[in-house]
Amino acid sequence: MLPPIATVNLVDVFLRCDLVGQILTVGLGIFSMIAWAVMLGKRNELRQMRALNLAFEQRLRDERTLLDLPESYRNKRGIPYGDLFADAVESYWRAASILQEKGEDSSRARLEHAENALQRAIARQTLRYESSMIFLATIVSGAPFLGLLGTVWGVMLAFDSITASGAQTASIQNLAPGVSAALLTTIAGLVVAIPSVFGYNFLLSTTRKLITELENFASSLADRIELESPK
Repeated sequence: MLPPIATVNLVDVFLRCDLVGQILTVGLGIFSMIAWAVMLGKRNELRQMRALNLAFEQRLRDERTLLDLPESYRNKRGIPYGDLFADAVESYWRAASILQEKGEDSSRARLEHAENALQRAIARQTLRYESSMIFLATIVSGAPFLGLLGTVWGVMLAFDSITASGAQTASIQNLAPGVSAALLTTIAGLVVAIPSVFGYNFLLSTTRKLITELENFASSLADRIELESPK
């Protein structure tokens, strides 16, 4: 017959910690909840944006021309691909109007303005894709150090208890607060950091993929505008 499995009551361990250990543990618990909220929210946001991008791209593929599409196509700025399309087409026609007034109109100049607008839109949407990632990266790198801080503090508290009571009379009651703080904050730091690392790497990979798709769409859009532009 197997021996019973020992269980640890984390509430009792938490209560045995001193005030600093309890503050660090609660803080790490809050960081953990925030990290999970950020990871799940960002995953859903990226998934939704990719679905909207693909749907918008399919709509453009079904159109024979892009430069003469109605304004409703340029009102989709909530969609990353729609934002690129709106900036490129609006910049193209704005340049055409200004250059015609100056008598300097040329297809190359209009295309350059459209390409510059695409580059600005790519940079803007890249920032949108990467939003919240810095905060998550901060939690990933900061949580283990907060756990380490609790560990060092707990060990120092334990040694201080030994010094105060004397090596011959030191007991587990004297050491318990320091040891509890050391172990609990270490566990809390790892509980925050480990899922955050996996979540951050997954989101970073997904973000890079979406940015690559965004750049490919911009290149394809520029090619179509160039083909449709009058010489």
